[in-house]
Amino acid sequence: MAKGKFNMGGGMPSNMANLMKQAQRMQQNLEQAQEDLANKTYQATSGGGAVSVTISGSGKLTDLVIDESVLDDAEMVADLVIAAVNQAIDEKDKEKESTLGGLTGGMGNFGGLF
Repeated sequence: MAKGKFNMGGGMPSNMANLMKQAQRMQQNLEQAQEDLANKTYQATSGGGAVSVTISGSGKLTDLVIDESVLDDAEMVADLVIAAVNQAIDEKDKEKESTLGGLTGGMGNFGGLF
């Protein structure tokens, strides 16, 4: 019979139990980080400040301010709004990737598990 540890009690070996605890802590940290990110807001401007937008951490547009000086050109206003919204979304996405990527060690979101 081979020498070494043999677990007859049906419990997990200690290294497996530690791995499970680490995974649970990582999941808790990821959930907290996701909640923190969802509660943030992101602002961006375009046209030298002619348009200002605010989005929530979930990506919803929550505020839009348009300077009256650009209201005579609807096409330009539309372009400025689109640019500002996209900039705010990019900022949100970069922070999410940075925050969550740091917690998972660059392993992504484990196929959507977290």
